Amino acid sequence: MRPANFRRTWPFLLCVPSLTIGCTGLSKSESVPHLLDSPTVVKTDKKKSIVQSRSTGHSQAMIQTVGAVEEKKEQETTTKSLAISELNELSAEVLVEQVVARNPSITQMTAAWQAASARVPQVTSLDDPLLGTTLAPAALGSTPAGYRIEAFQRLPFPGKLSLRGEVASAEASAASRDVEGVKQQLIEAARDAFYEYYFIARSSEVNEEVVASLRMSRSNAETLFTTGKVKQQDMLVLDVELGRRKNRTILLERQKAVAIARINTLLHQSPDTALPPPPKSIKIEGELPDPRKLQEQALSQRLDLQATNDRILGAQAAVQLATKEYYPDFDLMAAYDNMWDDSKMRPQVGVRINLPMRFAKREGAVAEAHARLMELNAQLSRQQDQAAFEVQQAFEQWRESHRSVQLFETELIPAAKLSVKAAQAGYVPGDVPLLVLLEAQRNLADLQEQYYQATTEFFRRRTALQRTLTGPSNVAPLPVPADRPGPGQPGAPTGMSTRM
Repeated sequence: MRPANFRRTWPFLLCVPSLTIGCTGLSKSESVPHLLDSPTVVKTDKKKSIVQSRSTGHSQAMIQTVGAVEEKKEQETTTKSLAISELNELSAEVLVEQVVARNPSITQMTAAWQAASARVPQVTSLDDPLLGTTLAPAALGSTPAGYRIEAFQRLPFPGKLSLRGEVASAEASAASRDVEGVKQQLIEAARDAFYEYYFIARSSEVNEEVVASLRMSRSNAETLFTTGKVKQQDMLVLDVELGRRKNRTILLERQKAVAIARINTLLHQSPDTALPPPPKSIKIEGELPDPRKLQEQALSQRLDLQATNDRILGAQAAVQLATKEYYPDFDLMAAYDNMWDDSKMRPQVGVRINLPMRFAKREGAVAEAHARLMELNAQLSRQQDQAAFEVQQAFEQWRESHRSVQLFETELIPAAKLSVKAAQAGYVPGDVPLLVLLEAQRNLADLQEQYYQATTEFFRRRTALQRTLTGPSNVAPLPVPADRPGPGQPGAPTGMSTRM
């Protein structure tokens, strides 16, 4: 090849990549919702799609943004690491804030979402161009030597790249719901651990009050024994009850240590780190909401429904993409062939297409895409029915706890306190036997502990109801203790002598 001809032809070969400019753009569906953005809710009828994702820019830029947000969150967490230990009293709100900021589960799910987001530019990019050369061995020793240089670039049929981007973006959007889902699970686990911590503290307080009451009764019995009004058996019975209470103290200390370890694990710190005490009491205020409105709220904002809707949008794009496979793709070619004697014939351009003649393969792909879309629509319908049931079930459990707390506050606890007061007043002059006094004290201790249990269950069930409004709690970050029997239910403690 003569240098002059090469200089005239080489710029033409360099223009081959420019043929692809403008072909790599994505439709607006390329954008992946940002982790910190809330979805735009579209209120529709049941059995229909309910959420569309809000675009926030290119996925790669979003990943960098999320990384910056996580770095900033880590710095803020380090700054507040001592805040929770410096508090005089631990609250559920502070605990939730710290758990969400410090637990590594969100980082794990964010990485999974970033991996899904990173697929968008991969599936929407063109294939690499091909460069080839051909030599004529017989002309190697001649001047000029015979050769051919050619470059190819494959261009999918218009619309295929954008549809691939929509499918990948839909999967990334569904993955972003998982990130928010993990956050909601952490909130639920943090609140549950807090209320367990609160219940154990209040049970210890009740136990200490019972011990103080028994010691006072033991002192009164000793005084009455010296005067001959009671027998020594009363003092021995009281000593046994005090021993049982001490054993109860040991049990509660173990439960407290486990509850603290559970909270510290959620906080991503040493299990034996000291925590401030829970509040002395938690008030129940306000009225119960309308369950029908709660069901409507769940259908419009549950993360599992939004994720399924995202996948439905992706399946719709997959159906269109499978249909597009009936259309050919193009290969653009540019070449310089030095084997032509006529120099005007040496620069060459061309195009070739594939012939989509394997109809069975394409028909199968379309049928598969349609079946997948039908499956997701049916799944969405089933999830909507399940969501309504879960909300109603959680609401009824919450309402049961609300009524139980009111019953304890207005009737049971006041009556039990009057019974103990009357028994104590009658025991000193010898009008009331010791067993009657002990039974009254047992009943009061039982009812007080069941009251705190009912209060704890009220807030735990409220948290469970709130969770049903955002999505099912399929995976808990930490094991949740088994539910204790409710007040008055079989298996609930009924006497302080039965607590060991």
